[in-house]
Amino acid sequence: MAKPKIYKILGVVLLLAVVAGTIGYLSLSNRHKAIVKTTVLHKLHLVDAEWHVNNAESHYKMVSPSFLIDGIYKSMEGPKASNYVQLSQDSALVWLTGFHVRAMDAKTKQPVSNDFICHMNVDFNDVKYYTGLGLTDRIGTQYPRMTSLSHGMEDFSFPAGYGVPMKGNDLLFVTTQTLNHNLPDINFQVKHEVTIDYAKNDQQIKPLMCRTVFVMLPYDKRDPYKEPTDPGANECIPVETKNHSYDDGNGNMLSGHWVIPVGKNTYRSNIDKQLQITDSLRLHAAAVHVHPFTTSLTLFDKTANKPIFTSHVINHKKSIGLDKIEQFSSEDGIWLYKNHEYELVETVNNTSGIQQDMMGSMFLFFYDRELDDKLNGK
Repeated sequence: MAKPKIYKILGVVLLLAVVAGTIGYLSLSNRHKAIVKTTVLHKLHLVDAEWHVNNAESHYKMVSPSFLIDGIYKSMEGPKASNYVQLSQDSALVWLTGFHVRAMDAKTKQPVSNDFICHMNVDFNDVKYYTGLGLTDRIGTQYPRMTSLSHGMEDFSFPAGYGVPMKGNDLLFVTTQTLNHNLPDINFQVKHEVTIDYAKNDQQIKPLMCRTVFVMLPYDKRDPYKEPTDPGANECIPVETKNHSYDDGNGNMLSGHWVIPVGKNTYRSNIDKQLQITDSLRLHAAAVHVHPFTTSLTLFDKTANKPIFTSHVINHKKSIGLDKIEQFSSEDGIWLYKNHEYELVETVNNTSGIQQDMMGSMFLFFYDRELDDKLNGK
């Protein structure tokens, strides 16, 4: 076959591939477009694709790769990156005591608005973690997420004298994601600086265990996007049914990521199965993750008919975003009981004039008596 003909065929094939790729890309959701775009930028090193780590005594700092913000990215849609964290080279215990995340200009390294932070998740390998601590019966009982920081709660520390222990050479898996609710005409590179506070083995620190609880609302699995829902039924329209969708064990579907209408609403969700209380537990800290337009998230004792604590949420006044999410921290702690029923109660006020997406979760930290006894040889 003559070379001109071969070149012509290759040109047509290439053109068809480009057209098909373009059509495929344009058909993706905003979240998946961000994944593709970020992967290409990082793989081709068109932006800084590296994590930069500085593990100083008591503070592990790392700066993320650069993220291109080139349009609106709502919660859980923006460019993101993940990295493993190892606090030391040996198996001696370290104690996690706090977590922080900051947004910075990718070029100048100067601080910028934390409106560009969606969330920063800290996950752990529960098999390795619990095996190393001699708590193998806990493996697989909960999703292994230690905590999550988000817009409005960029700093979270445990009360004095408490921390989460782990072997120093175990790995944490950190994922940080960007956000942009308000600036459609933007072309800007941002980085996230992540800090993990920790202490070396300290017999004065008491161990905490984490339990994640979140709002899950029922939806009609036969017609999940039917509108409107009955507000009195505490039902929801899921954002999507592929992610954050759960079976309640009786064939009914629940969503942890749902759509809220304009105006004020209250959502309630039983969390007893998530808490897994087999004996009384003393709560010492809670990090809270919610989306904009939330006004409060309450851990509620339904049996006693009173709140354990309420996280009040302050929204931006002139744009979409969160100024502050109130966290819980107490050296004395608050008791939760096996024979009580508990709920999460989330109040929202959607002032945007259009539907918005919503989530509500708490990362609860309880005094771990069983682990304390093991660490002290009792």
